[in-house]
Amino acid sequence: MKLRGLYAITPDIADRSTLRHLVDEALEGGIAALQYRRKSLTPALRLDEAKVLAALCRDKGVPFIVNDDLDLAIVVEADGVHLGREDGDLAAARAKLPGRLLGASCYDSLARARAAVAAGADYVAFGSVFLSPTKPAAVRAPHTLFAQAKPLGVPLVAIGGITLENTPQLLQAGADCVAVVSDLFDAPDVAARARAYGKLFGR
Repeated sequence: MKLRGLYAITPDIADRSTLRHLVDEALEGGIAALQYRRKSLTPALRLDEAKVLAALCRDKGVPFIVNDDLDLAIVVEADGVHLGREDGDLAAARAKLPGRLLGASCYDSLARARAAVAAGADYVAFGSVFLSPTKPAAVRAPHTLFAQAKPLGVPLVAIGGITLENTPQLLQAGADCVAVVSDLFDAPDVAARARAYGKLFGR
């Protein structure tokens, strides 16, 4: 799976039926991948919801990636898992997920990205590339990181404060994907917003 395009991340909203509808719309609009990130649900509800959303993605042929929870990714047969610095060992996750996507948050660190790829990561994420409404205290990552990380030979994901308007800056800098929560799922027409992002990637 070669990631390129809009990498959607689920918003943490209370109403589960609304979330399913929003994900349906995003898939209809042609997202490149969906990351399931839910902090507020109980483990049982997360499992149930992840199974539903994984099936939706499977029907559309879109990679379904679980954030921060390797065990959940395995149980729901996700297409991959995305891990931050406190979410477990990348090499161990690689061994447990053969043939599936392994992503790593690398924040503002090229050295961390190199280590992640050496441990088996299929893609790396840098951010926050802009001030993020989701994580306002996040470290800021310079856009020059994308050119510096190109020799790693894996897709490079930008995250943090991304909008339709500032995405071209990131593509010019060398990002392969933009990870978006608010600017996608808060849009009045989620499918149309996803299609607009897709056009920036020539989709």
